[in-house]
Amino acid sequence: MRPMRGLWELNREFERMFNELAGSLFGARSLLSSGRGTGEDVWVPALEMYARGADLVIRADLPGVRIDDVDITLEGETLTISGVRKGAPEEVSHYLREVPYGAFRRSVAVPEGVEADDVKAHLEDGVLEIVLPGVVREAQPKRIAIEGAATEPAQS
Repeated sequence: MRPMRGLWELNREFERMFNELAGSLFGARSLLSSGRGTGEDVWVPALEMYARGADLVIRADLPGVRIDDVDITLEGETLTISGVRKGAPEEVSHYLREVPYGAFRRSVAVPEGVEADDVKAHLEDGVLEIVLPGVVREAQPKRIAIEGAATEPAQS
């Protein structure tokens, strides 16, 4: 008996149901990056954002993506990273394929007043680093007064 077989079948069934739901709601063939499709899987690169001094740094994992296949745009307060990861030629017979290929798109909100000409981007070793210089401002929390009837402890 193979106990893991049931888990794999359950996972496959959940993925199938999710994809059917996504297809009917969003018109997408797949929202999961299963890698078992025909090369049309939608994939979402992992992002991280952090402050480096006064600079906001956005890093995206884009393994196997060429610099010519990535686009970065800034529209208002939205920074968008989009592109495509190209796979093996279609005539290749895969023995195993867990890497999703195809188009990707990620958008993140950035602080107001970012100028596109000031933004720097660098792609190396499959990691895209975008630096928005001088946009991080330390916000100090402000206490908010609460209005209402004051409650007194109950007396017994």
